[in-house]
Amino acid sequence: MSYPPPLYLGDRGESIATYRRVNHPPEVQRAAGTTVHYLATGTSTAGQFGLYRWEMGAGPGGPDPHFHRTISESFYILEGSVAIFDGTVWIDTEPGDWVHVPAGGIHGFKNNSGAPAKMLLHFCPGAPREEYFERVPDMRDAPEEERVAFFLKHDTFWA
Repeated sequence: MSYPPPLYLGDRGESIATYRRVNHPPEVQRAAGTTVHYLATGTSTAGQFGLYRWEMGAGPGGPDPHFHRTISESFYILEGSVAIFDGTVWIDTEPGDWVHVPAGGIHGFKNNSGAPAKMLLHFCPGAPREEYFERVPDMRDAPEEERVAFFLKHDTFWA
């Protein structure tokens, strides 16, 4: 494997770094104590990746097993324990654990620990996951046709 073609063709480099303070408010806040911080969106990385800090309250929550056809997803546990489905079994993770799921891999995550948990979610390439994160709770009560269209639009196929 070799490096991909250059994305930057200049000779001197540029001052274009992005900085986000730890106390920046989350973009998504849910009543159950879940917050989502948009650290790097597909738009901000020119589609290269998306990176999100997902913070869960002590209650259970998270998606059932599903897969994506166009993106891989990785989980890095920062605090607490998150149960992550690897396509076969639920793994009880701890801080420092990392799980990578290639496109097509069945996965899911739940906070079954009874305590708050935090993790990083990484998507590659950087798909527009923000609308998905913001609207997925509304899909519970949406008509079937609307739910099907929403999940298809956001490359989410339930296992």
